[in-house]
Amino acid sequence: MAGNRRPTIKTVAARAGVGRTTVSRVVNGSELVSAEARARVLAAIKELNYVPNSVARGLVTSRTNSVALVIPESESRLGSEPFFAALIRGVSAALAESRTQLQLCLVRDQAERDQLTESVATRRVDGVLLVSVHADDRLPGLLEEMGLPTVLAGRRGEDEQLSYVESDNAGGATQAVRHLLGRGRTKIATITGPLDMDVARSRLAGWRAAHQEAGLEPSELLVEEGDFTEESGGRAMRSLLERIPDLDAVFAASDLMAVGALAELHRRDLRVPEDVAVVGFEDSILARHTNPPLTTVRQPVEEVGRTMARILTDITLHDAERRRATLPTELVVRESS
Repeated sequence: MAGNRRPTIKTVAARAGVGRTTVSRVVNGSELVSAEARARVLAAIKELNYVPNSVARGLVTSRTNSVALVIPESESRLGSEPFFAALIRGVSAALAESRTQLQLCLVRDQAERDQLTESVATRRVDGVLLVSVHADDRLPGLLEEMGLPTVLAGRRGEDEQLSYVESDNAGGATQAVRHLLGRGRTKIATITGPLDMDVARSRLAGWRAAHQEAGLEPSELLVEEGDFTEESGGRAMRSLLERIPDLDAVFAASDLMAVGALAELHRRDLRVPEDVAVVGFEDSILARHTNPPLTTVRQPVEEVGRTMARILTDITLHDAERRRATLPTELVVRESS
């Protein structure tokens, strides 16, 4: 072939003596092609060393071979929270298996939400992976109305109908507080995430469940809401200590909030774990580098991302049924407790 230009679907069609639609059908495994035409197309593909691209496949399937990972957070938060980086790694690894491209979409304001809605409406993506789901978020419902395959990281509530993947949030929190009770702690506070998120409510429920199974009724004065950031962990720790100066442990619903709590405890010259034991949730890289190293609940964030991507791929490629998956967590004990 003259020159070094990459062969196109048009080149293959001309070599095989068929139309471009026929080539696309062969590429996508359609049965709507005669054996003779299929043989000619396959021979031309081999001769030309043709590699199908997403546009060629899309001629018949209307697929873009790309999915959107939608994160309604700022760039600064995306960069500062290890959770998002681990999730993106997992999603990317799984999508690479099916040669599906990933579009990362940060939705920070109404203009960007409108832009995303337009992309969805015009089918510029085959499906959506949605992170940081809040109970009042209209986006999951909108995607469902549009008929676009969607998989959530977490769920909006116990009656969630869309596909989702989550960690065992309640079970992990129960493990954490059970551990603190077993170490003789009697006033165990908790710093929650935003309570309009199921992940935060579930971890709070686990905190309560551990107390109740031990025959205790925890005071609501021991509960302070954060937003999963380090700053909110510090603020929450200050509020808790002002209300209950003699608390002896805190379960933070994220490692970042635990880091903020540790900083506040150090500022007040309270020893960890001698005066106040601290446990986080996630087992991010931060947990191994705090002072002291942080006891935390390990959640398989990369596996959550991989599972989300595989569920979405099964739906978009094979018309699979919706799936809900809860992945196990594990308590990792270090010096902070």
